[in-house]
Amino acid sequence: MLKTYNIIITGQVQGVGFRPYVYVLASQFNLKGSVSNNEEGVIIYITGLEKKVNAFYTTLIEIPPKVSKITNHFIKEIEFIKFDDFQIIPSKKNTKINLQLTPDFAICDDCKEEISDKNNRRYAYPFTTCVNCGPRWAITATFPFERKHTSIDEFEMCDACKNEYTNPTDRRFHSQTNSCATCGISISLTNNTGEKVKIGTSSIFKKVAELLNEGNIVAIKNTSGYLLCCDATNKDTIENLRNKKNRPKKPFAILYPSLTFLKKHLIINEHQEVALTSTERPIVIIPKTNFNGNLALSALAPNLNQLGIMLSYSGVLQLLANELSMPIVATSGNLHGSPIISDNVESLTVLQNVADYFLHHNLNVLNPQDDSVVKFSPKFKHEVLFRRSRGYAPNYFASNLICNEKILAMGGHLKSTIAFIPNDYLYISQYLGNLDNFEVYERFTETTSKFIRLFEQEPTVILTDKHPGYLSTQYGIELSNQLGIKQYQIQHHKAHFAAVLGEHELFENKEAILGVIWDGTGYGDDGQIWGGEFFHYQSKKMERITHFDYFDWLAGDKMAKEPKLSLFSLADDRMYQEISAKFSAKKIALYQKIKNKNTLKTSSVGRLFDSVASLLNICDLNSYEGEAAILLENYVTSYNINNCKSYCFDFENGIIPTKVILNNLYLDFKRGKNKEIIIANFLYTLATIIIEVAKSQGLKNIVLSGGVFQNTILIDMVKEIAKNDYKLYFNRNLAPNDENISFGQIMYYLHCLNK
Repeated sequence: MLKTYNIIITGQVQGVGFRPYVYVLASQFNLKGSVSNNEEGVIIYITGLEKKVNAFYTTLIEIPPKVSKITNHFIKEIEFIKFDDFQIIPSKKNTKINLQLTPDFAICDDCKEEISDKNNRRYAYPFTTCVNCGPRWAITATFPFERKHTSIDEFEMCDACKNEYTNPTDRRFHSQTNSCATCGISISLTNNTGEKVKIGTSSIFKKVAELLNEGNIVAIKNTSGYLLCCDATNKDTIENLRNKKNRPKKPFAILYPSLTFLKKHLIINEHQEVALTSTERPIVIIPKTNFNGNLALSALAPNLNQLGIMLSYSGVLQLLANELSMPIVATSGNLHGSPIISDNVESLTVLQNVADYFLHHNLNVLNPQDDSVVKFSPKFKHEVLFRRSRGYAPNYFASNLICNEKILAMGGHLKSTIAFIPNDYLYISQYLGNLDNFEVYERFTETTSKFIRLFEQEPTVILTDKHPGYLSTQYGIELSNQLGIKQYQIQHHKAHFAAVLGEHELFENKEAILGVIWDGTGYGDDGQIWGGEFFHYQSKKMERITHFDYFDWLAGDKMAKEPKLSLFSLADDRMYQEISAKFSAKKIALYQKIKNKNTLKTSSVGRLFDSVASLLNICDLNSYEGEAAILLENYVTSYNINNCKSYCFDFENGIIPTKVILNNLYLDFKRGKNKEIIIANFLYTLATIIIEVAKSQGLKNIVLSGGVFQNTILIDMVKEIAKNDYKLYFNRNLAPNDENISFGQIMYYLHCLNK
């Protein structure tokens, strides 16, 4: 007897070829009905024998399309419907969006092969995509994910593309981003005055490769925004790019033409290879141990023993890679500190004095995104997300999310993101940047407005950081007043703690949990600058139990930019020789006077890192955020934990003795001990402090977050000391830095504030 069933699938199921996959699967099971996208996901009506329908359903759930992610699904019998065949029905938007959005996917092997095959009709077409790959979030105006809801809609498919689109056996069956050279996106090459270079489309990438090889800087419009590219083996050109981009030392990402080429230069492990070739295709930070190539290493990553490597993730980059004989720099198309540019006219205006040539295209990039960045720890291969952007945003896969309010969280300041719960799902924006930059602040407010427009939902609650000076806090207060809604401030480090608790679903954990939150700055509940905090969490209550001992916060924001100021703050009289070598007598007198009257204190472990870097003459001035800490980690190429010693022998009244740690480290420095050994001991000291606090509190579950936990050697040391005696929880889907603050604010509000 024939029966009819309704099947609903939710998750990352739009823009991933789900409907054509269902169509083909239904045909294989000889079932009739329909499939469509709606505001909640994919909806299927299917008629057939009960046994066949169940087999179809089981297969669909167990073996879904390869880039999809199913979060929920159900099937129920409904009143019988007679279908003549099985059809894909165009989406109809009846209510507000209630589904997970779709991130961009790296070019798949099939499309990569087609654009490289001279006999294929898509040969050399840079915007070749299929149901398994291509831009999604970058070109999305609204959802459900249909061509008419994207910026590619202005390119009407030709007959050949329409035939693919309507052919159930074709890989592009119902591929919403389908196009070709006949009907699709066009590219052009200009010089930096906007004058077109006269060259055939099929030869453009060969010409760009020649320009790069000749020492030119080329701004290339990719599917997520512009990249500034140059020859990674040409030291002079790289230095020229640094000067023009105002980026003196921060490392550049390097695009390798192929994985095979990369393996000739660098040894990579299986974890790094998986990440490099994943659908997210992030930049992967890889040690340059045993490097065997001709890169201009000192110019690419000054003073660092690691490189940021990526492979092509779009047709644009792949076609360029096919013509390259060397790796190239591929850094965000912007001036240092500004957001990535995606508009053709703006690129010429802003980058005219940076790039010699521009490779443009006429697809409108609606959501520009930087490349994501990951790193793996050397011993335990623990993955740390440094930047969550292209390939990851804007989805967040959270289960058990129950919320009756529309919550908008404004995040932090330096590594800003926003998070929004407008429906049954939680969305986190791509990395936006430092809000001190006006253009970043504009992108931040535009993204906030876009989220509200996209979901057609105004927030009923706004969450901000407690820091009154953060522009995200000020904008959140302004927006809440404008909308006449509730606004709450969440302490910065509690948000960090809550982010990990949320990621691992630990809020209902019966056992108490220790939160170790270490970073550079955060406005504390006592009005001081926190950054070396220990919290206790149990039964929806979070409280600070101890911290690194306070030291003077000097010269405001200048302290975070000048590590030598942290050393000045922590130094005692024994270090006068080191201090006098870094400051003039006039400056010493001035800062000492400030220090004597100062009431603003900090417990920041980030600043402790700065003081150590300055003392060891590794870094006195940060040219980019976190430079001193990165250079410190960079010094440790290997360590034996059994040979490490701690610089902290006891806690004073339960408080971690910050100055004692530096003083003991100073003794080794004066004895002439090797810097690598001193730094390894310093990191070991921090790792042992974590376990000692846990032991003193009788806690076996430890959460670790904050920018300091981007230090992969510290992570390995904590894991090595903890062994199996403690359960360690780190950020796993979000960066440990301030990118996770917006998510943590929502988690804290839902589980601790709104009990």
